[in-house]
Amino acid sequence: MSVDTDFELAFIKVTEEAAVAAAQTMGWGDRNESDRVAVEAMRKTLDELDIAGRVVIGEGERDEAPMLFVGEEVGACKGQEGAVGVDFAVDPLEGTNLCAFGTAGAIAVMAASERGGLLHAPDIYMDKIVVGPTARGKIHLDAPVAENLRQIADSFDRDIEDLTIVVLERERHRQLISDIRDTGARIKLIGDGDLSAGITAAVRGTGVHAVMGIGGAPEGVITAAAMRCLGGEIQARLTPLDEKQRARADKLGITDVEKMYSTEELAPGNDLLFCCSGVTDGQLLRGVRFFGRGYRTHSLYMSLSRGLIRFVDTIHREDVHTPVYFQ
Repeated sequence: MSVDTDFELAFIKVTEEAAVAAAQTMGWGDRNESDRVAVEAMRKTLDELDIAGRVVIGEGERDEAPMLFVGEEVGACKGQEGAVGVDFAVDPLEGTNLCAFGTAGAIAVMAASERGGLLHAPDIYMDKIVVGPTARGKIHLDAPVAENLRQIADSFDRDIEDLTIVVLERERHRQLISDIRDTGARIKLIGDGDLSAGITAAVRGTGVHAVMGIGGAPEGVITAAAMRCLGGEIQARLTPLDEKQRARADKLGITDVEKMYSTEELAPGNDLLFCCSGVTDGQLLRGVRFFGRGYRTHSLYMSLSRGLIRFVDTIHREDVHTPVYFQ
């Protein structure tokens, strides 16, 4: 039984339900509540699947927010011998602040694979560079910023000044931002959501050519799953910022924090998939739109083994016997 062929619609439903739950709290200004309802909706939907699942990448520990915790068993067949075993990397609400304040780019995300197909990364920080298929093989995490941007520009057969690089707007990125500006490249500073930005960088026509900087390690693993499906590339290195984060790495048996991870090391699975649903409108996906007696979702589903990239636009009617009007 294949993870990605037998459970495609079910997995899409997982991120849809999380997105809808979060979208109902949009603009409330309570990021923890938005995260909580997304987590509960995702957990409930996962537990309805005929699988023996486990969470290998969870979210929330770093922020002391609600979470699907690492090691948590999910699925209706958990603990049953012979059940389909699936590893999950989840972020029920990527961009909690974006949802809480009604700004663009919040998504619900999940990656899945056969057992062992996703790196068990600690919930700490990670230095990353992400590019799409055009610049794959042309970048190196340890290269100077100017050299990486020159290689990316050459890949696109354009000048560095024509590139747009996404960076999280954080104090830790002051030097990175300065280095990018010195090359003449454009910068798109974002408040949250480097995972969705990474996906955007791998899709032609979005106007984003790379994502650079330090973000969450769990998001890095999920991004790697997306890059495997899209043909893009991520290079990353764990970057613990304090002793508490170093202890998290030690707990998972990661002693070499200087190791640079490739896309395939972060997400080595063969039966690998990625799914995300828009919560608020973004560059890649539209957010949930509510109308009388229903709502509309926009999702992206990708399968590595089938080479499939599918955008799914779904209208959910709550009363099939009553006419509905939607936008």
